Amino acid sequence: MNVVEISPRTLSSSVQAYTGKETTRVIAITSGKGGVGKTTVAINLALAMAEKGKQVMLMDADMGLANVDVMLGLRPTQNLSHVLKGECELEDIIITGPRGIRILPAASGVRQMVDLSAREQGGLIHAFSSLSKQADVLLIDTAAGINSSTMKFCAAAQEVLLVVCNEPASITDAYATIKVLSQDHGINRFRILANMAQSSMEGARIFQKLVDVTEQFLNVSLDLVGTIPYDLNSRKVVQQRRAIFDVLPGSGAARAYRKLADRTDKWTMPGTANGNLQFFVEQLVQPETKPRRVQL
Repeated sequence: MNVVEISPRTLSSSVQAYTGKETTRVIAITSGKGGVGKTTVAINLALAMAEKGKQVMLMDADMGLANVDVMLGLRPTQNLSHVLKGECELEDIIITGPRGIRILPAASGVRQMVDLSAREQGGLIHAFSSLSKQADVLLIDTAAGINSSTMKFCAAAQEVLLVVCNEPASITDAYATIKVLSQDHGINRFRILANMAQSSMEGARIFQKLVDVTEQFLNVSLDLVGTIPYDLNSRKVVQQRRAIFDVLPGSGAARAYRKLADRTDKWTMPGTANGNLQFFVEQLVQPETKPRRVQL
């Protein structure tokens, strides 16, 4: 396909011209394996942030198996592949979800979109310069696992929120994700969210299992940022193609998402270049050279 190709210098100039707030909190939400509720977390966290008055943009960065729009019962007519082909602007594909969150749909099932090169990813983010408004928060729902595209999005974000659940494979695959991001990309701080737990104590135990395996071999900092309790109504809500935060706003899960949204507000915003989208773009378009170090 014909992909937008741009230089880092052109990319930086375009993003500098992007009107709006100077800083956007960029959080990559990822997991070592599928089936741990990562996309559910991304959607409900976006809604919790919107409830607090934030302008939230949710980017579906699972280029092979995108499902944010499906889970919310939305029907986009165009997606990121059309932007990359130059057929439309980014503004044209944005769809509005519950509570006014803006969603960037990915290109589900398009094989060419599964492994974007750094330049292709840069071209995609370059399209942000066409937007009329900038978000307070950009949540990136990555693909599960350690493919190159997922690692690139995580490395470019300010924060990595790693979703785990009480399954052995979830812990081992989360460790693999931390290892690759630490050793290959220089990231040494990870926010950990225990999902589908029976209690906060179980969430703490899940977290401790991950700590036990990482502290033996890796020099990283893990921060347990919350526990989302398992809700018996969650399957029914998913079948309705709605979010539990909207359907059951008084549920334990919804309260947990509110606490998580409050907690993210307390995370330190970078005061330098990496506090804006220009830095995010430049990290995506950069070739793999020197790893980025995150200050604790």
